[in-house]
Amino acid sequence: MKKILGILGLLIVVCVATALMSDRFLTPYNVENLIRRTALIGIISIGAAFVIITGGIDLSIGSMVCLVGCGLPWLLTVKGVPVPVALIIVAVVSAGLGLMHGTIITKLKIQPFVVTLCGLLMYRGLTRGLTSDQTMGFGNEFKDLRILATGKVPVPFIENFSIPAPCVSLLVVAVIAAVFLNKTIYGRYLLALGRNEQAARFSGINTDRMTILAYVICGVLSGFGGMLFVLDVNSAQPVDFGNFYELYAIAAAVLGGCSLRGGEGTITGVILGAALMQVLQNMIQLVGWLPKSIEFAIIGAVILGGVMTDELIKRWAAKRRARKSQEA
Repeated sequence: MKKILGILGLLIVVCVATALMSDRFLTPYNVENLIRRTALIGIISIGAAFVIITGGIDLSIGSMVCLVGCGLPWLLTVKGVPVPVALIIVAVVSAGLGLMHGTIITKLKIQPFVVTLCGLLMYRGLTRGLTSDQTMGFGNEFKDLRILATGKVPVPFIENFSIPAPCVSLLVVAVIAAVFLNKTIYGRYLLALGRNEQAARFSGINTDRMTILAYVICGVLSGFGGMLFVLDVNSAQPVDFGNFYELYAIAAAVLGGCSLRGGEGTITGVILGAALMQVLQNMIQLVGWLPKSIEFAIIGAVILGGVMTDELIKRWAAKRRARKSQEA
């Protein structure tokens, strides 16, 4: 709870500062775009969080977003595959890639960093090969499908403001993920696996199965996010679509309280972390005296500062508990 309050406080401070520096920040148009972008990043960040909670890492998220984001319009417009079949194909591919990651990591005992780094390279290369490096999009077709990303839910009594459809998707994903992680035995298994894999195994937990499950969840949410991204922008270039998204997802999860050591994390914190990332980007775009070229430098500094602060607070709390136990 303290971590959530901390990231929430930082988010509020950044929002207030941005609103004071730019009068465009609180306009309905900007707020809608900010919510939409936060929802899209939030979905893939929840997937990254499940892997991080187990003590793993997935560097292939951005390339999976690219594969699905370019693959879906390729199936629909180039190959003429029916919409339901195309959606099933991208869902199976996303889950299958996550299953492959988890299986290689658990059965061959290869480090997650290496496995997913190879995935990062392979999936983007595969996408470029399938599409011949051509930009993929839907044109003026499939408008009903694109409502999943471009649709809006009107808000009563607030003029010129609606909730973007991806926010509804994020809400559904977040509720399911939170219930699974906090209210089911499998969620507790994942947390136990991240805290101490050997102890979890000795307790009778099938740690290999839980690790595979985490990567499958990450793969499915990466694919779902990739689909929403391309439905939103209606255009995807295999060369750069999804670039750095894995870093955004991992950063949002870490900022939201997920420990890279594993065993810690909340879905609410991850969403707040994703929101903070997007507000920072928005601030750089709106505030004229900040050059856009230093966007990554500022975001990186904020993330590093947040992680360092969290680590220092942990150490201070541990020393305080040790001192109290000695005095007792």
